[in-house]
Amino acid sequence: MSSFKIKDANLAPQGALLFEWASKHMPVLNQVKRQFEKKKPLADITVGACLHATKETAVLIDVLTAGGASVALCGSNPLSTQDEVAALLAEKGINVYAWRGETTEEYYWCVNKVIDYAPLITLDDGADLVGTIHKERIKALENVKGGTEETTTGVIRLRAMEKAGSLKYPIIAVNDAYTKHLFDNRYGTGQSTIDGILRSTNLLLAGKEFVVCGYGWCGRGLAMRARGMGAHVMVTEVNPVRALEAIMDGFHVMPIDKASVTGDVFVTTTGNTSVIRKEHMLKMKDGAIIANSGHFNVEIKIPDLENISSSKRTMRPNLEEYTLQNGSKLYLLAQGRLVNLAAAEGHPSEVMDMSFANQALSVRYLVEKNRMESKVYSVPKEIDELVASLKLKAINVEIDELTKEQERYLATWEAGTI
Repeated sequence: MSSFKIKDANLAPQGALLFEWASKHMPVLNQVKRQFEKKKPLADITVGACLHATKETAVLIDVLTAGGASVALCGSNPLSTQDEVAALLAEKGINVYAWRGETTEEYYWCVNKVIDYAPLITLDDGADLVGTIHKERIKALENVKGGTEETTTGVIRLRAMEKAGSLKYPIIAVNDAYTKHLFDNRYGTGQSTIDGILRSTNLLLAGKEFVVCGYGWCGRGLAMRARGMGAHVMVTEVNPVRALEAIMDGFHVMPIDKASVTGDVFVTTTGNTSVIRKEHMLKMKDGAIIANSGHFNVEIKIPDLENISSSKRTMRPNLEEYTLQNGSKLYLLAQGRLVNLAAAEGHPSEVMDMSFANQALSVRYLVEKNRMESKVYSVPKEIDELVASLKLKAINVEIDELTKEQERYLATWEAGTI
């Protein structure tokens, strides 16, 4: 018998339709599922997952259970759960604890419920599950063999844990796989962030001054998509190499302090805290829009916004108007949480297909591996390349193979200029 806490079990039929649609557009995971069904590589394994409870995650969980795993899931963000999908998972016998609109206290209650299942493998999106185990549920470490991490923010936290000597079990950084960050972070975040902004505001982006804070893979994708919508894109950065890359890609680069004066729309994609602060908000145009597409709601310093405001009101779903004490109005999207999931549906299924295939295959790798140090590891190259090969097969694309002569040429150093 499964245990669960969700918003409404009657939503399961709608969740089934969402699941069917997502699965139809995730051919790589479906190929992995067929492998898992035959060989049952995860037989009798308990997987504890803290992931966005979306239709794509449901497809991943379906693959893990097909491989023999028992799965307990909590949502990795209070506003990203699709309640219809949570209901479907509960109906399927998954131990799911997730509903849209959780309080912080409820959110961590759900995280702890997943830990109660004593998982052998953890799946994380933001490292809250790993962090809670290490800080508050230390005894649970005895059962954990390894874990995976889905997102940039989580990998940053886990590498900090490793550097401090605090990490107690190995983690595979799924985020760093080429078939994850080159596609999911860039094309997924770019498209879904624009989707969230448009659903919240219904504004015309063409002609707007659009500020992207951070030029990692997520920032690159967002800047590219905003320009494609006709916006004039400015990039703010602290990394000189990324700033130079943004210049070479044709974007204006400037400090956030300067961009604050001219921007119409601001989106943070840094994975860091307090990127947009009081001093920036006070310089912004009347009517400026602020959103975040990083994992945690710390990139926009919301307490600053509250302190300089005389009132606020909800204008439409995921759009709050703050009237500043100087009379200007600023608009915050999705409470400063990741706008692409809180105000839209997150990444398209096609890119999550590759990300979650990396997840599933990394789980199998961790189960089969005998001994690994407590470090953050890259996804093994053979898994990354297998995911790419399966994706090409799914979309009927053929590529060349090296000839024997070419293999010999690449393997030797003797050949020089002829």
